[in-house]
Amino acid sequence: MKNFDFYNPTRIIFGKDTIPELDKHIPFGAKILMCYGGGSIKKNGVYDQVLKALDEWEIHEFGGIESNPDYDTLMKAVHLGREKGIDFILAVGGGSVIDGAKFIAAGIPLKVGDPWNVVTGDRKVKIGEAVPLGTVLTLPATSSEMNDTSVISRRVTDEKYGWRSDAVFPVFSILDPTTTYSLPEKQVRNGIVDAYVHVIEQYATYPVNGKLQDRQAEAILLTLQDVAEGALSMPPNYDSRANLMWTVTNALNRLIGKGVPTDFATHAIGHELTALYGLVHAESLAAVLPYLLWYRRDTKGEKLVQYAHRVWGIHGDGEKVIKEGLNKMTDFFHQVGMPTKLTDFGIDPQEAAERISERFSDRGTRLGERKDIRPKDVAAILKMSQ
Repeated sequence: MKNFDFYNPTRIIFGKDTIPELDKHIPFGAKILMCYGGGSIKKNGVYDQVLKALDEWEIHEFGGIESNPDYDTLMKAVHLGREKGIDFILAVGGGSVIDGAKFIAAGIPLKVGDPWNVVTGDRKVKIGEAVPLGTVLTLPATSSEMNDTSVISRRVTDEKYGWRSDAVFPVFSILDPTTTYSLPEKQVRNGIVDAYVHVIEQYATYPVNGKLQDRQAEAILLTLQDVAEGALSMPPNYDSRANLMWTVTNALNRLIGKGVPTDFATHAIGHELTALYGLVHAESLAAVLPYLLWYRRDTKGEKLVQYAHRVWGIHGDGEKVIKEGLNKMTDFFHQVGMPTKLTDFGIDPQEAAERISERFSDRGTRLGERKDIRPKDVAAILKMSQ
């Protein structure tokens, strides 16, 4: 097992009717910037619950944060936050809203330099350099409610990057499964697939004798497979949604990836598919992951065989078992309604391969747990997705 440093300061308040507890976790007198997306929280009652819980606080609202939050939109919130003297940010929504709130939290205090440098990694944000934030989660998918990661798009330049900082771990996150009851089936599906891919990227690398991490990762995968049908059923089932919400949060709260090699190449490629073609995040991942794993079966073979054995009960060894395990994975994605080919989304794999590999070549990008996935490999992977 590799050496590691694990830090996660986020308090989780989980369960039905927990939104009224907001007043216990935000300093009294704080000027709050409440961030949200397209307004669904005003239809499902979450908005009213938040305002009622914080009726003695000064609240300023910023709505309209997009799926794949856009830099230009978020900069409007940064300017608002500076103008109003905001000292606490409350993100009410899913991963995109929370990711956007993290950027806003880092951007408000930034006095010198271009805030975009935070996203590109040229400007590192340290603990104490961001406005504190909390979240009320309404769409389980990204684990942003319990991690240090944010992904921001810049549509005018067709860019999308992920960035990290300990400074933007949420102080707390409220997870009430009933807030998911109004979600469209497609968004629940996307959350399931997004979380599944998060786990695979921290698991399907090479063995380092991280026994607990492997078992924890496998438990999350098995639970996602077990609760998916119930989570997609209507009317919503509380236990299924509760198990889904907590499982998704654990998929990328940084615990299972400590002490083991990780490979977020699928995410890096998926970000480019979103930036260039507008593909929904989870869709981009599903159109890349199975092909990347098969392409890298020589270096990932031991863990892919272990995945087939432990997660799907497939016995044996070698490429046949790896293929069967990956087929089971794609079958699972299909069962929850997720296509797994670029051609399913009307994207030409050849064109995508050329455009994305050229971008990575220009940037000198190297991906994978060994940093040996080169632009030509990315092109080969994308060409398989048809």
